Amino acid sequence: MSDAPLIRTLQSTTEVSEADWNACLASDHPFVTHQFLKALEDSGSVSANSGWMPYHLALELNGEIKGVAPMYVKGHSQGEYVFDHSWAHAYERAGGKYYPKLQLSVPFSPVTGPRLLVPKGPDREMHQQLLLQGAKQVATELNLSSVHATFLQPEERMLMEADGLLIRTGEQFHWVNETYENFDDFLAQLSSRKRKAIRKERKGATENDLTFEEITGDAITEEHWDAFFHFYIDTGNRKWGTPYLNRRFFSLLGAAMPEAVVLFMVKRAGRYIAGALNLKSSDCLYGRYWGCIEDHRFLHFETCYYRAIDYAIQHGINRVEAGAQGPHKLARGYLPTETYSAHWLRDPGFHDAVADYLQAETRQVSAEIEYLAGHSPFRNDSRE
Repeated sequence: MSDAPLIRTLQSTTEVSEADWNACLASDHPFVTHQFLKALEDSGSVSANSGWMPYHLALELNGEIKGVAPMYVKGHSQGEYVFDHSWAHAYERAGGKYYPKLQLSVPFSPVTGPRLLVPKGPDREMHQQLLLQGAKQVATELNLSSVHATFLQPEERMLMEADGLLIRTGEQFHWVNETYENFDDFLAQLSSRKRKAIRKERKGATENDLTFEEITGDAITEEHWDAFFHFYIDTGNRKWGTPYLNRRFFSLLGAAMPEAVVLFMVKRAGRYIAGALNLKSSDCLYGRYWGCIEDHRFLHFETCYYRAIDYAIQHGINRVEAGAQGPHKLARGYLPTETYSAHWLRDPGFHDAVADYLQAETRQVSAEIEYLAGHSPFRNDSRE
């Protein structure tokens, strides 16, 4: 007679072996690997002190790990990129306590990916449902207000919606590789005006004696990380006040999963002055962080967007996710794409109020995506 499934919580990824955790992955998505999440923990970038306390889930059956889920007890709404501050304020004005809450996500990473990690097989959906029920049970036992799962893949979005979670629609800009042979092949699909504009930007970005380097794998050294961290800190200080990641995280990342890291670095007069960090899977290049210590015309577009497109084409990667925000990406071939999150709110009245809010918000987001899609840079005869 087999044992009943057991859901247990983990205060660290080290409570499960790297092999057992990664065996639960149905794809090579880099952000949910044991190595990536452990680098966040070992560097101290996520902890109770940072407001991201690891509280991962593990599903065990007959003593074997059958599924895991990266989950955190959150004391704030920072580093999520799905903004619920207005929900928190409304709930607390009504006398409730919104924080702490539970977050099924990858910290500081607005990238679409799996959140209920279960390998492919006949029991996959059942085990995903058990993990989801486990998250609700933890929230109830700890008297937490809610469970949030962000940047969901379509499969998990449908599973969570069927389970009664509220679905929130967002927007990002993704580039899709239509089996282009090279960058010029991609440009040929754009309108003449957009094609000329991109060529002008790419030419302008190489002025002032700038040189570009593509650095991957074991070729990335501590010197590269030192320079990149300088760029990251500069951008973080200007955009959101306190950067989320520390210098040690990048060294741990490079050591633990060098095959997933792609750095685009820019030099002038023998020193690095800008860079962009990307992680890759077999089907997606994920643009994450960018920074510079000198301002040059079109440098951001070249380093973050065009170099990523070039890399995806050369390596047969299906798409590029360029991170949060940015309608300016549209003119550069990145099209508006829906993103999804799911939300379970313990208070029934609060649940109903948020459901009403999301109906109106979803209509607004859908209208904006439709409008932006109508201003695609692609030629009319090349669009589906």
